[in-house]
Amino acid sequence: MTASLNSVSGPARRTVVAAAGAAGLAVALTACGGSDDDSSGSSADSGPTGGSSDGGGTSGGDAGGGGNALASTADIPEGGGKVFADRKVVVTQPTAGEFKAFSATCTHQGCAVKSIADGVINCPCHNSNFSITDGSVKSGPATKPLPAVEITVSGDSITLA
Repeated sequence: MTASLNSVSGPARRTVVAAAGAAGLAVALTACGGSDDDSSGSSADSGPTGGSSDGGGTSGGDAGGGGNALASTADIPEGGGKVFADRKVVVTQPTAGEFKAFSATCTHQGCAVKSIADGVINCPCHNSNFSITDGSVKSGPATKPLPAVEITVSGDSITLA
């Protein structure tokens, strides 16, 4: 009798090639995530015209789950806001005591918005700007507003609804 040529100890070449391809794709997608060293999204300028987050984010429209405290009302500057990249949401305070929240994913090509200044939410990828009041496009290339995200303000705590 002869031994079968198909019996090989170890994974088949097709399996090895597929695994290597999947690993390469995972690395490429991770690199496209656009994260910075501070991924907490908690740094902000507390000046009267805006705040910003240097935290990284990933593309996608999911604003995360609710229930956990997102921020204190004192963390959100009047006339500005703060980007929470890890939760994919931006919270603004257009006027004293009025808090709004929007997706932190730009509607142009899915980049994460990074900062708020002069009453607009800024996307660094192609310089789209959105209103802190209603998420509407102030300047393109984006043509659609940032989707609103429901939040609950209870006392001085802001949570995702």
